[in-house]
Amino acid sequence: MKKSVALLLALFLALGFAGVASAHVTVQPSSVPAGSYQVFTLRVPSEEQSVKTTQVKVDVPAEVDVSRFEPKPGWTYTTETDADGKITSFTWKAEGEGLSPTEFIQFNFQGKVAPDAAELVWKARQTYSDGTVVDWSGGADADTPASVTTVTPAAADEHGHGGSTEASANERDPLTFGFAIAGLAAGIIALAISLVRRRRA
Repeated sequence: MKKSVALLLALFLALGFAGVASAHVTVQPSSVPAGSYQVFTLRVPSEEQSVKTTQVKVDVPAEVDVSRFEPKPGWTYTTETDADGKITSFTWKAEGEGLSPTEFIQFNFQGKVAPDAAELVWKARQTYSDGTVVDWSGGADADTPASVTTVTPAAADEHGHGGSTEASANERDPLTFGFAIAGLAAGIIALAISLVRRRRA
């Protein structure tokens, strides 16, 4: 029984460290229909241990036409546009100290996906209070990968509206999923410890 408890504890710790390691800057949902209007969510975790996240800049893929941003208390945003007025990037900046290592934040924005899009690559630059910049623009196997949204063919009854709610509901959030697995592992460990104590009693 002691070996079982030890193995379960090791599993819990491994899952916990895996959740921290996978905490990247991402844009959700990870899959959207072509030609649809979407509410995207930029998720920014603060990973450095001694400094805070103060700013994040995102390059908007050419296949997305961003039109609106949801306000976020304590943060302000600015945008850059091309000659046609299309938003090519946006930057969120903390008005205060920023995010501590145990925090994350989400920013919602609306945009339309081009009908001929195949995938959306979201390149981001995360700035910390000491001036360090993490460039989230690498490939899938990189230490700092860019977030990628897969674009699926438009449904037969898709009229370009309303796709984001269903996609978001079906989305498996890696951060939330990691917490759920860690919680399950903690419950199993607690049950095992309880059984050991009961046998000793």
